[in-house]
Amino acid sequence: MSSEQKTTPETTDTAGPRPWRLTCAAALSALEGLALLAGGIWMLVLGITGGGGDRRSGVTGGITLLLLALLPLLAARGLLLRRGWSRGPAVITQILALPVAYSLLQADSMAVWAGIALAVMAVTSLVLLVNPATTQALGIKGPGRTRETERR
Repeated sequence: MSSEQKTTPETTDTAGPRPWRLTCAAALSALEGLALLAGGIWMLVLGITGGGGDRRSGVTGGITLLLLALLPLLAARGLLLRRGWSRGPAVITQILALPVAYSLLQADSMAVWAGIALAVMAVTSLVLLVNPATTQALGIKGPGRTRETERR
């Protein structure tokens, strides 16, 4: 046996330019992550300074939003890098955004417009994420279709 390992580059469906749908889905996911990050910083600052009333809930809410911002931001980075694992967190983020959008739509204030924007972003992202071109660009084969199955 030779001590050299032969590495052959695998040709996958992820070769070639990134589809615009994947780029748009990553941008929307990053935008949601940045919005959560900004909201978390705002709540944290209000909690620390005591401007929001209850200091403990402000700090807790701010830290929670900062941690929640990691999910769409990591998903956006994974989508841009064409990682198959990134579609799951991105889809979960959009599904979680829909009830938030619905609750904002029930408000009697300017929050209605935020609810409309969030709902449009979530539905658009979901459509982009489940698109066959996006699935192929991420190298997701589908249930029961592994690399071993394709070689047969």
